[in-house]
Formats: sequence, structure tokens, C-alpha cells
Amino acid sequence: MMLPSADQPIPPAALLRGPDQQSLEQSLGEMQALLDQHGHVVVVYSSATPPATEQRLRSVRSILESDRVALLKSDLPPLGLAVLIRQLRQLSATDLSAGVVASAGRLLTHYIHAGAVLNTVAKLDRVPVSLKSHAKSWMPGKQFGVVTNPAPQLVEIGPEARLAGPEFGTWLLVAQGQLQTDWIGSTLASAWSVQGVVEAELPAESARWWGTGKLVEFATFLPDLSVLYQLVTSVRRDLCHWCGLELIGDRCVFCSVTTPGHARRDRAAAS
Repeated sequence: MMLPSADQPIPPAALLRGPDQQSLEQSLGEMQALLDQHGHVVVVYSSATPPATEQRLRSVRSILESDRVALLKSDLPPLGLAVLIRQLRQLSATDLSAGVVASAGRLLTHYIHAGAVLNTVAKLDRVPVSLKSHAKSWMPGKQFGVVTNPAPQLVEIGPEARLAGPEFGTWLLVAQGQLQTDWIGSTLASAWSVQGVVEAELPAESARWWGTGKLVEFATFLPDLSVLYQLVTSVRRDLCHWCGLELIGDRCVFCSVTTPGHARRDRAAAS
């Protein structure tokens, strides 16, 4: 799902097709065309992506022998993942290098609170579900509030139901599925002190990801590009000693090499 910009035009995203939709030769040609046009490609995909699709991505990257293709795998639910992709698109229009934009994905994930209101958690495997909650899922009229990122939470919707939210100003993106609830607008938005609520279409993968089509998905986001830019530029940058790209964090998303400083600290901690 590719969300429109909240404020100004931003670079478009390319939707890559899976092995059930095109041949390996077509996938190679598609990726090469993107590299020729943009220089670097950051592929953001869900941890729920079918294994065959993930293998295709790795095969394409390997055959092209390119360190200019970054594979960024995320545990975010579909709407949260769409938020992250839009934020990376916003940053790609700034003066940040490809390595910094790609590695910013891990940083920005921590600032996205993503979840849903569900009519059942019987098929939910994204957060721990107690036997009590599982049993209540079979009772008609029950609804559950779930957050998977940045930390798992699960509550039964009721007068005392509370979900821990962001401690900074955000907006709330809401996607309506086949469930009627006013809890998000009347309770959650107020408890989280959101600065505004924006509606979006429900991603096609949401029902499968959450285990039910009777849901309303939500995710917080920072709409201001200047805030995103400040978050990313406030983090220390390093140069990857393998591919030479600039990055933030402990690992280069393009060549998967751990930075020497982090590697030394890891060895010292282990000893």
C-alpha cells in the first residue's frame, strides 16, 4: 500500500511483483531498470511476506551482484508498514544519502505505534494471547484492542481499556475494515493526545495479517518532514567499511556488514 503524501509531493514508490506474477528474468529487468534510474533501491517488505517472494528478492540481488539493493524486512503490520514507506520516501527527497535513508527505516520503526481493533484474537499470532482472551474471542460482541509495535499489547475493549501510546505528538492514521467501533476516535485518540486523525483505505494484506477481516487498523505517524529529518540527522553516522556507504546504526542495510565500532562493542560485551 502506497500512502499519498500528507503535505507535499514526494518521490513515488515502485511496487515489485512476486514470483507468482512474473518470471525471474522479468524481475531482474525490473530491478535493473530501477537501479539505472535511481542508483540505489531500498526494498521494504513485511516479515509476513511469502517465503517464495523473499527468496526471489534475494535471488535478484545476488544475480545482479549489486550492493545497491537494500532489503529491509519489517515486523510492522500493513498500515504501519505503509507509514514507514511513506516516511522513507519523504526522506529520499532530502540531501540524505541512500545509506542513511535505508538505515533510517530501523530507527523510524520505533516511533510508529501500530495496532488494530479486532472482533476476535482466535487466529492472532502477532502478540501473546492468553487462554482467557482466546476463549472470549468466541463470545459475540467482544472487541479487542491490539498494539504490535513498538511493544506488544492486548486488551479487551471496555470502560477501563487502555493501550500505552506515544509520549510525543503524533497524528493517527485509521483504516476501516468490516467492523463498527467508535473506540479509536472516542477513546484511543484522546488517550494518546493525537494532533489529528486521518482516514485511509484498509491494506489488502490486513485481514490475513490480523487473522480476521472484522477489524479497524490504526498507526501513528509524524507528518512533518523536518521532524523526521531532525530525528535521523541527530544520530551518529558511520561509513560502511565494506561498501563505503554512509549509514546510521550498527549494520549496513545494503551489504549487511556490521560496523567495526559496533562489532568491537559486541565482542567486549560478550567477553
